[in-house]
Amino acid sequence: MEKMSVHEEKQQNGEELSRWSRFWSFPIIWMIAGAIGISLVDALFRQLAEQAEGIASLLLTLAAGIVAILVYKLTMKYLARRSVPEISRKRAVIEAGMGGLIGIIFIIVSIIIIVAMGGYSFQWASASDKGVVLISSITAALGAAIIEELIFRGLMLQAISKLAGNWIALAVTSLFFGIAHLGNTGATLWGAFAITIEAGILLGAAFLWRRNLWFAMGLHFAWNTLEGLFGIPVSGHPSAGLFTVKVKGAELLTGGDFGLEGSIVPVIVSLLIAIPMLIAATRNRASS
Repeated sequence: MEKMSVHEEKQQNGEELSRWSRFWSFPIIWMIAGAIGISLVDALFRQLAEQAEGIASLLLTLAAGIVAILVYKLTMKYLARRSVPEISRKRAVIEAGMGGLIGIIFIIVSIIIIVAMGGYSFQWASASDKGVVLISSITAALGAAIIEELIFRGLMLQAISKLAGNWIALAVTSLFFGIAHLGNTGATLWGAFAITIEAGILLGAAFLWRRNLWFAMGLHFAWNTLEGLFGIPVSGHPSAGLFTVKVKGAELLTGGDFGLEGSIVPVIVSLLIAIPMLIAATRNRASS
């Protein structure tokens, strides 16, 4: 009887552990747990980085990114119970570089169109400290690219995709990405919708195509860095760039106080980039 009791106790403990394992491995649960962990890392290091200056602030932001990636990997390994090829060090530099190139093309083409239509004019900010501007632009872009891509494309898109498929995951993450920017300076419902399309869909499409977070991070990083260097507000956040930008014309063209992301131009350009990515992603999935 005693042996039977011990056996039953072990069986009960095993069932309880199995229930807990199923609970934590449920996509929405590990998505929320991972997002909380990454957000706490971001909040802690952000406070430290804001108190520092120059290179020290950049190094703290880089440290935050490294710790956030570690939290992501631990979440996937111990809660989601899956490998993380999307953040593997193999081809990381190549994927990030490819994404960065697309980000540069996206921003340059959008700016050229707006300039040609009379919305922007630029003047070299000769009085600015070039080193300070460069470091501050890189620091701000680096933090946003790593943290936001880990949460929105790494956790949220993959969790929802597991439950409802890629298309619903893309739609939901894009919508939430737009809503997340509503609190920014100069944000409007149109601005949030524009972010939903040009950022949410483009970055989601980039991930679905390459299945690589480095690629999405590179695109995101180049996008924000270039905007900052041009002196254009980044989603409502003012930038002390290498140029002084003069804005003229309708907000639908220029984006107003919200910056380039509030313009109709990058919305259209982003779709011209995202649609081929989504077609390629669909083909990749069909052939796998």
